[in-house]
Amino acid sequence: MSGTEKRIDSVLLIAFGGPERPEDVRPFLQLVTAGGRIPPERLEAVAHHYDVMGGRSPLNELTRRQAEGLRAVLAVAGRAMPVWVGMRNSHPFLHETLAEMKDRGCRQVLGIILSSLQTEASWSRYVEDVTAAREKVGPDAPEVVYAPPWSEHPRFIEAMADRARAALAGIEAARRAAARLVFTAHSVPVSMAVGSAYAAQLEAAARAIAAALGRPGWSVAYQSRSGSPRDPWLEPDVGDVVRALARGGARDVVVVPIGFVCDHVEVLYDLDVEAKAVAESCGIGFHRAAAANDHPGFVAMLADLVRRGPPP
Repeated sequence: MSGTEKRIDSVLLIAFGGPERPEDVRPFLQLVTAGGRIPPERLEAVAHHYDVMGGRSPLNELTRRQAEGLRAVLAVAGRAMPVWVGMRNSHPFLHETLAEMKDRGCRQVLGIILSSLQTEASWSRYVEDVTAAREKVGPDAPEVVYAPPWSEHPRFIEAMADRARAALAGIEAARRAAARLVFTAHSVPVSMAVGSAYAAQLEAAARAIAAALGRPGWSVAYQSRSGSPRDPWLEPDVGDVVRALARGGARDVVVVPIGFVCDHVEVLYDLDVEAKAVAESCGIGFHRAAAANDHPGFVAMLADLVRRGPPP
């Protein structure tokens, strides 16, 4: 056990956040896109996606379940400590959580960023938001140190291989061996991706999961792009990949959203509605693996990150 690890007295799961009531949807989207170049019609389209899903996102509830699972695993391992949840874009906001942690006597916090792939939007901004939240709380705010990136952690690979295996099991046995895996992540602007580990981490995690499944036929794709259509974003789009696989004779596709930790709007709508409709129009069977959510393997990975503590 390292000296740094001995000082950790609590864990903070840092997540994107999401609206939990219909009246929260548009304020949430305005907060998320503040300062961006998102066309108003795109925001209304995304608001409609939430309407289709009942006016809420399951992300917050799933994150709470991840925290509960981690709390239980740490207790069983004899390492009981408080596990908190802080959101970037919804309650409990990071500054709200850090203020409560301060009041409860937390001083040295291990922050775990619940984003599997690293780029400015998916990692650096989380760190910046925690810094801003600590400044808002004041000089006695808990110190936050961070667990390292975890996209290739064996327990994450194990959890997502299990999710993909369950989706494959839903395919008719005679067609299962020929099914193609498509691993997806949120598209980001090419200008943001350059110089980051984002695309390489997606490829590496996809390769490891496919190897764990013994599946040589797989692809990576991007989804849920937003922003100005004039700006280049990472490709290929998942819809284009599905069309290409159909043209190549594939009869089934299993989409595995490894760039997402929870089944939220980008998964439930962009995949289960839009990508599924593309597959149906091409006559190809669409099957979707669940995100990590509170899979025991994923929770075990979180516990291992706590055990290891921050990098030296």
